[in-house]
Amino acid sequence: MPAAPHKPMVHALKGWRTLVLWPLGMLLRAWTLSLKIEFSALSRHQLGDIQTPVVFALWHNRLFTAAEMFRRHRRAREVYGLISPSRDGAWLEAFFALVGIRSVRGSSHKRGREATLGLIEALQAGHDIGITPDGPRGPIYQFKPGGLVIAKRTGAPMVLLGSAYESAWQLSSWDRFYLPHPFSRVRVAYDVITSEEMTAEDFDLARLEQKLRALSPDGPVLAPKPIIV
Repeated sequence: MPAAPHKPMVHALKGWRTLVLWPLGMLLRAWTLSLKIEFSALSRHQLGDIQTPVVFALWHNRLFTAAEMFRRHRRAREVYGLISPSRDGAWLEAFFALVGIRSVRGSSHKRGREATLGLIEALQAGHDIGITPDGPRGPIYQFKPGGLVIAKRTGAPMVLLGSAYESAWQLSSWDRFYLPHPFSRVRVAYDVITSEEMTAEDFDLARLEQKLRALSPDGPVLAPKPIIV
């Protein structure tokens, strides 16, 4: 009889380790609350019209403000994100729970099928999901197909979530991760891609990548005549 296929272990954080993260979660919450979040009337109108679960897509280096974006603009729905089943992922899962993001454990390399099914189930249960199409290891700003596949299978619209910063630090990581300065301005923009657009014959990943790149320019940017929320 052939051996059963090996399933990667899903690591979880337990005991005192979860308490270690609590101060960091509170620090992040205070930091993001200090930011002046600005977005256009068009973006506000587009997102406000959507009453169904959506697939949010944002670049990996814009994750720092993601929880606050979801809290301010989609507070009626829970948001699920994909997190690695590794030990590092266990810490990230516990941290995300503190800031209001629930987790589906898996990656394109480990537990990929289970992760995809978990995200689909979250959408079907009425929740939003968030993906980083260039994560978890890059290349930076390259739109991988996983999120598009899930959106097509469920018929959920995809919301491209872009942000630009008045002033920010950038880490030396592969994605040049952004940490906006406390009390600085962050410009947020959305582009809604409907299920009809995604199933058109001439639609491809290159179009999504181009749109999301345009919504998230690098360098200091100030939004003209914004709405502050």
